[in-house]
Amino acid sequence: MTPEPPRAPAVPARHGTGAVGASAPRPAPRPAPSARQADKPVLAVVGATGTLGTVMLRILSQRADIWGEIRLLASPRSAGRKLTVRGEETEVAEIDEAALTGVDVALFCVPDEVAREWAPVAAARGAVAVDNSAAFRTDPEVPLVVPEVNAHTARVRPRGILASPGCATLTMIVAMGALHAEFGLRELVLSSYHAVSGAGRGGVETLREQLALVAGTELGTNPGDVRRVVGEGTGPFPEPVALNVVPWAGTFLEDGWSSEEAGLREETRKVLGLPQLPIAVTCVRVPVVTAHSLTVHAGFENEVTVDRAREILATAPGVVLCDEPAAGEFPTPADVVGTDPSWVGRVRRALDDPAALDFFVCADNLRKGGALNAVQIAELVVTDGVRTAPGPGHHAG
Repeated sequence: MTPEPPRAPAVPARHGTGAVGASAPRPAPRPAPSARQADKPVLAVVGATGTLGTVMLRILSQRADIWGEIRLLASPRSAGRKLTVRGEETEVAEIDEAALTGVDVALFCVPDEVAREWAPVAAARGAVAVDNSAAFRTDPEVPLVVPEVNAHTARVRPRGILASPGCATLTMIVAMGALHAEFGLRELVLSSYHAVSGAGRGGVETLREQLALVAGTELGTNPGDVRRVVGEGTGPFPEPVALNVVPWAGTFLEDGWSSEEAGLREETRKVLGLPQLPIAVTCVRVPVVTAHSLTVHAGFENEVTVDRAREILATAPGVVLCDEPAAGEFPTPADVVGTDPSWVGRVRRALDDPAALDFFVCADNLRKGGALNAVQIAELVVTDGVRTAPGPGHHAG
C-alpha cells in the first residue's frame, strides 16, 4: 500500500562542514564497494540492535534494494554483533564520527538523548539524519515528515535533520491527511489505544509476565485482585495492564496531560500544516502486544458523505479500508500486526453534525508507526523530487 521507491536514485546533495572539530578521527579503512554498491547511496542504521532497529532491518530487506553499503551502528555494548540485512550478515560497529563519514542518509532508532548527540554529528559529516525519536519533532528547523501527506517539507532541512512522528500520530495521520485534502479539517477528537510494544521490550515482557500470572484464574472479578497478584511487576506502566486498560501513556506534563497526548496533538498540527487546529486527545494503554488503534471524530469545513469518504480512503496510498460492520468486518490489532498500511473501518457520519466523520483506525506501531515511515523518508531523500540542498541557514548543531 505504500509507494514503491525508485530503483536507481541519485545520491543526495551534501551539506554541512564535513567535520565536527579539529581533532575529528580519521575514518577506519573500509572494503571497496562492490559494483552493485558503487553508484548507490550509503545508508547508516543507528540503533540497529534495538526493537525498532530490528524491524527496520527487516523492512530494508523487504523493500526495493536502492542502497549501496548499509552500515549498522550501535552503542559500544552492542558493537561486534552480527545481524542480517538484505540476506547478508553484517557486523555492528560502534557509533562514532568515523563511522558516520561518507554516509548519505543516517536512520536513527535510538532514545532522545542519543539522537540529540549524534544526529547533528551525522549532519555535520554530510549525511541527512532521519530521526525516529521525539528529540527534534517540535523543532521549527526540522521538518516532521510523512511521505504520503507532506513529502514536500523534506526539501528544505536547515539543520540537515528530518524527524518522523510518533507511533500514535502515524497510525492515523495518513488517513486523516487524505480526508483533510478533500474536506478541510477544522477539529479533531481522538482516543488512542496504545499497544505495550510502544514502551519497548520492557513493555512486552511485562504484559507477557502478567498474562502468565492471571491465565486460568478467576482474577478480574473483585476489586484489586489483579493488582495484588501482579504486585510490583508493573514494569514501565503505572498500573497492571493484563486484564486492564490504563488511561495513561508517556510522562506527566502540566495540568494533567501526558507527553503522548501532547505529542499526538502537536505532531498532527505540524504534519497537516494547521498550527491552530483544535484537538482533544486521551491516550490509553491496552493489553495488546503490537498495533496501536485510535477512534477519530473529525469535523470538517465542508459537508461530508460516507460514500465519498470511503472512496477517498479506499484509494489513498498507505491506507486499507476494511469497513463492513454488518458482516463483522473491521480492522483490529490482531489482524493488522506485521502489515504496513493504516487500516480504517467503522466509517460513519456524525449523528449531530453533517460535516463530521467518526471512524476507527489501527496500524502496526513498529512498522508504519515507526521503522517504515523513517525508511520511506530516507527513500524520499534520495529521489530527485527532494534532493535539494538545505537552506542558507544550515548549521550543524
